[in-house]
Amino acid sequence: MTTTDGDTASVSIQDMSKISGLSEATLRYYEKIGLIGPVPRDESSGHRRYGGHAVERIEALGCLRATGMSVQDMRDYLRFPDGGDGGDDNATRMRELFERNVSRIQEEIGRMHVRRRHLELKAQLWSARERGDADGENRIVPEVARAREGLR
Repeated sequence: MTTTDGDTASVSIQDMSKISGLSEATLRYYEKIGLIGPVPRDESSGHRRYGGHAVERIEALGCLRATGMSVQDMRDYLRFPDGGDGGDDNATRMRELFERNVSRIQEEIGRMHVRRRHLELKAQLWSARERGDADGENRIVPEVARAREGLR
């Protein structure tokens, strides 16, 4: 998985993809748009080789991407990952960035709960039909309709 050049381990794009959860195409795109710096190439093959700093940065990007964070928010984060030199202003921006993303995820979780409930009710409906339980089916139909309204 890694080879060593002196002290610095380097990772292929395939392995970097496995480590980070980002596709190879995404890694190339992130390099192209500057989220990750230029990636050194193996002299003999021309293949990308990610060093330790790049691996850490890409792992962080993979985590942020997995949360659905936008590329612009990732850019903003990478400007000041540890607060930078701007002190309180940067800390405020970072807090706001992460709070905004927490709110977005909370909304997504709420929508997922509604979808899960709809699926649970549909499963119960089909179970009642499978058993030939018309009364049970009739009790569930209005709940399914209410859950469907929540999907809109």
